[in-house]
Amino acid sequence: MNLFGDFHFIRPAWLLLIPVVIGVWWRLGKLLDPLRGWRDVMDRELLHAMHVGADDSKGFERYSLLAAWLLGAVAIAGPTWRPEPSPFADDPVASMVLLSAAETMDLADLSPSRMERARLKISDFAEERKGQPTGLIAYAGTAHLVLPPTRDTSVVAEMAAEISPGIMPKSGSDLMSAFELAIRTMGKAGGTVVVVTDTVQSGLEDQLKAFRGENRIPVSFLAIARDDTPELDAINNAARSVGGRVTLMSADTSDVQGLAREVASAPVVVGEEGEGTRWAEAGWWLVPVIAVIVIAGFRRVD
Repeated sequence: MNLFGDFHFIRPAWLLLIPVVIGVWWRLGKLLDPLRGWRDVMDRELLHAMHVGADDSKGFERYSLLAAWLLGAVAIAGPTWRPEPSPFADDPVASMVLLSAAETMDLADLSPSRMERARLKISDFAEERKGQPTGLIAYAGTAHLVLPPTRDTSVVAEMAAEISPGIMPKSGSDLMSAFELAIRTMGKAGGTVVVVTDTVQSGLEDQLKAFRGENRIPVSFLAIARDDTPELDAINNAARSVGGRVTLMSADTSDVQGLAREVASAPVVVGEEGEGTRWAEAGWWLVPVIAVIVIAGFRRVD
């Protein structure tokens, strides 16, 4: 979750109330001013000198009223920065696994090879998600759908075992095409994306940020790389750009276990057309503040 990147208003049109509120407050202040008639015919300094018994609390009351109205408009607009989980507890989150089949995945610096390590990790991940919808996309210079989300996760592991750079029609590492294919495959139901890769090509930061702005789906990276390497740094940079998290490959299954828990608890889009991601309403946090301001505004100063 990125507080500053994800902060927005659920109902931004209500912010148009702000100039209306200010206008009404200003006009109300004019109408309730007991000296408004004198202000038009008497010099300001003279009127101030002749005015006896001015109550400073009046100004406090007026501005506290304005503050309460403005906060009320903001609260109605629905400020939010945090997606909320699906209200359907029995509806598991679909997950698309994006497996890199770039030529670098054939390197054997990670015995027996990076590709074989990735296949084994996907098999473990599929086992952890048994019975939960999981799909598979293979990408190199182009992205290809291997399996749409299926509850038969054993098939995902079997198909991943057949993926290799040698069968890909075009060399390269087009991660953006894989992201777009995952979005089209999941459709309105939404879900999460897990990228299994040894590195991410440089220069994608702007594209990844644009993708994040258009598609606020949870993204995770399973890094088939060693710690403190340029490959891992590239994955970390990509994850930051897309608002995702990175799990570094481990010798045991603790990495995929943590990744499976992360995916299972991720917020998802709601199923109704046009609603997009379900965001947690945060405007109600302003209600106690508004109440305190209103109560303080009724205080009288002797």
